[in-house]
Amino acid sequence: MATPEFVLEMRRHLGQVPIPLVGVTAVVVRGDEVLLGRRSDNGALTPITGIVDPGEEPADAAAREALEEAGVRVRVDRLAWVHQMPRVTHVNGDQADYLDLTFRCAWIEGEPYPADGEMTEVGWRGLDDLNGVSEHHVERIRVAVGGEGATRFEGGR
Repeated sequence: MATPEFVLEMRRHLGQVPIPLVGVTAVVVRGDEVLLGRRSDNGALTPITGIVDPGEEPADAAAREALEEAGVRVRVDRLAWVHQMPRVTHVNGDQADYLDLTFRCAWIEGEPYPADGEMTEVGWRGLDDLNGVSEHHVERIRVAVGGEGATRFEGGR
């Protein structure tokens, strides 16, 4: 499902005003490869992303999104980065302020395919070949792959 039902319900009441949402980015790694997909809504090449459902644990959301969008089972290894994204205005005019939680995930099983229609293609790409991936997604991949260090937090300085 492209837009979760709880977001559609909020939109019925709030219209297109900015709403705060918690998003996840699942950087799924297999050896020296990362799982990327081409989004069906805007054609962007990205890691797996999605919105945390009400009451859902964020790490569970990352694993759920990997299964729903790409048909792969993953193990969520660690929270790599917490950051507030700049306000997003979607193609339909809806605005959202996403707090993104980027997780490093390890591939367990499954051959990737565009499972739910949110992606037009899904596959493995070498970590040294991220051409066509936006800089902000490259940064998420870099932070998630970059060792087992502490979670990166923005602000609070």
